[in-house]
Amino acid sequence: MMNTNRPYTLEQLMRWYGPQDPVPLSHILQAGCTGVVSALHAIPPGDVWPVEAILRHKSLIEEEGLTWTVVESLPVHEAIKTQSGNFELYIENYKTSLKNLAKCGIKVVTYNFMPILDWLRTNVAYTLPNGSEALFFNKDHYAIFDLFILQRKGAEQEYTAEKLAELKTQFDTLSEEERSFLKKNMLLGLPGSDIPFTMAQVKEMLRSYSHIDTQHLKKHLIYFLRTITPVAESVGIRLAIHPDDPPFSVLGLPRIMSTQEDISDIMKAVPSPSNGLCFCTGSYGARADNDLVSMIKKWGIKIHFLHLRNTKRDAAGNFFEASHLEGDADMYAIMQAIVHLMQERKQSIPMRPDHGHKMLDDLSKTTYPGYSGIGRLKALAELRGLEYGIVMASQKDFD
Repeated sequence: MMNTNRPYTLEQLMRWYGPQDPVPLSHILQAGCTGVVSALHAIPPGDVWPVEAILRHKSLIEEEGLTWTVVESLPVHEAIKTQSGNFELYIENYKTSLKNLAKCGIKVVTYNFMPILDWLRTNVAYTLPNGSEALFFNKDHYAIFDLFILQRKGAEQEYTAEKLAELKTQFDTLSEEERSFLKKNMLLGLPGSDIPFTMAQVKEMLRSYSHIDTQHLKKHLIYFLRTITPVAESVGIRLAIHPDDPPFSVLGLPRIMSTQEDISDIMKAVPSPSNGLCFCTGSYGARADNDLVSMIKKWGIKIHFLHLRNTKRDAAGNFFEASHLEGDADMYAIMQAIVHLMQERKQSIPMRPDHGHKMLDDLSKTTYPGYSGIGRLKALAELRGLEYGIVMASQKDFD
């Protein structure tokens, strides 16, 4: 007799930045999503998220027929990362916010431990051959900004004399317009914010990390997790740490969530079932030495949230956001591992198509970089079709 149990499939979500988001909730519903990933971006990092504010935000989402059970993100104050100033107070505030989110039905809280900048690209409007636009990271352009625009102290020590000369030549050939474009891209504000960083702000924040190396930052993350995870576990919240983006040092800052070894360190230090991952195939996939399928199989029980996207690298270490099925990551093998993981766990995993190309009518609109509507709709359709094909082909394995 045929087993009529339906296989577990991904919970399809999209990120929504709130009422100011150019992509309205109605469009996300039309795309086929059941819910959104969102946050209270107006509340400064370190402050408590009040129950009333959470419920107001949730009500806006539910009025459109969508759900909100995944937060992205509850920011970690910089003082917690450096263990300076009022960091203990900010940790207590974080605990209170977790309790308040649980009271409102939130199940997963995403966060990151990247110093200063949540993510970094040298070009957020890189034109692809077909005319659509993607996010791009060019290592030479990043170095030019670091060395000659920001003029970070000690940056020149990271390059050979020959490379410094080459980069200076490149910088000298850039027009003022090109230099301004690069500076604007590198100083973009935090997700959900239209306010960019200033050069003075970045330099001041860099000074606060002058004594923080990889070992210190990882130690501070473990301290933070050992303090908040018991609270998360007690109220039924699953914590999901997002990997570094890009997954290597920028501006001389340490990176501690870039590799398989980084995951292992954090999970061994804090073995709670609430301590888990936001597994981003784009961030981890920007490093050639990360085996994404192997990582999913090894850490599957710890994956509380998925970002599915793809990048295309070159030999110099540059990368751009590729179409979801066409980059360096084997999305078929990744999806196959995820589908089988969900059957083993006997539960769906929330997922959003991370980033998308700006295309068609969206090219004439102002949207958050990587978060235009049509590009993500295309990505979601591709991922949904891929998952459906794998599920149907594997149906006999689930019976």
